[in-house]
Amino acid sequence: MPKRPLDHSAGTASATAKATVSPPLPEVPTPLLGNLTPSQFMRRYWQKKPLLIRQAVPDIVPPLRRDELFELADSDDAESRLITHFRGSWQLKHGPFAPDELPPVKRREWTLLVQGVNLHDDRARALLDRFRFVPDARLDDLMISYATDGGGVGPHFDSYDVFLLQVHGKRRWRIGAQKDLSLKPGLPLKVLQHFEPDEEWLLEPGDMLYLPPHIAHDGIAEGECMTCSIGFRAPSASELTGQFLYHLAERGETLNGSLRDERYRDPQQPAVTNPGQLPPALIDRVGAILAQIKWTERDIASFLGSYLSEPKANVVFDAPRRPLNEAAFIRNASRSGIRLDRKTVLLYGPRSYFINGEEDRLLRGQKWLAELADTRRLGAKRFVTLSADGAVTALLHEWYCAGWVQVGEFA
Repeated sequence: MPKRPLDHSAGTASATAKATVSPPLPEVPTPLLGNLTPSQFMRRYWQKKPLLIRQAVPDIVPPLRRDELFELADSDDAESRLITHFRGSWQLKHGPFAPDELPPVKRREWTLLVQGVNLHDDRARALLDRFRFVPDARLDDLMISYATDGGGVGPHFDSYDVFLLQVHGKRRWRIGAQKDLSLKPGLPLKVLQHFEPDEEWLLEPGDMLYLPPHIAHDGIAEGECMTCSIGFRAPSASELTGQFLYHLAERGETLNGSLRDERYRDPQQPAVTNPGQLPPALIDRVGAILAQIKWTERDIASFLGSYLSEPKANVVFDAPRRPLNEAAFIRNASRSGIRLDRKTVLLYGPRSYFINGEEDRLLRGQKWLAELADTRRLGAKRFVTLSADGAVTALLHEWYCAGWVQVGEFA
């Protein structure tokens, strides 16, 4: 039976999580960005150049302890990888990993990567929320990299933006804005064939390095260390094109008017002596049909909202074992407020809102939906002001029963 996702909420880290849920405001300087405002950071550095930030998060506490991370790596619900560089040879294994499948912590040059830790732990979700000055549609996940002395994943580059936050121990980073991004052949992971670093720093707990896409980098642990990587979604043009056309076709919106349900016809097709040849008339006719595919800005917004809020394949929502009925839900939420589950993605546009891949119309008077999406919670007083509307409470209770919403502002 698959293990339930870990849920840690005790201790100092939880208290820290409650105090750090809200992201920095656009025009307010923050230590997270080296005392730049988020607006200044986005203008000067985002997708442009690297930035080293000393003590971005002073007195940082790792979201998970080492034993908790190892336990999560043993879960069927988590995506984990083990990378070793023993005797100069790169090896890659995919989890889950039982405790005896990981090398001893005293052995050098191995790394455990656990992806999407924010989906399994509220402390990791709270740390990820610090970076919500970037739109949720772009924010991907928080990965934790645990490494023993000398551990790393080799010099490489990412096709997306990343913040590398040191949360335990020390890691030495070397980076370079090289144009040669060719990879060594025959390896199980992507390692640059020629790495040419031009800057080097030693990061200690609380320090953070921001890297835009395609900056070559290599991080080596100096002693046992743990690094949080905050990554962002950057789908390719081919991925977006394919998914968008599928989105249109799935909704029956690819063809206009009478052609929508019309099947291919060829009443003028002559008999042939070369049956294996594609008929020119078929090519012309299908070309004419495809030329009539049209879409609007609304179609694009509908696609992006549904696509970017769709949970990843390994995400499973935990419905309450004994769900409250709607009346009890309203009473409890009126005392404690509600919050989005850490796995839930709620986005909105001018006409629609999107929750976990599902789209619905954004009706007049539903400002609370945008508020819930932006803050990921509704306080008790705010919930009380909404509770007189039966449609609102029925919808929120439905989300609660699905595991998309939790009672209580904080875990």
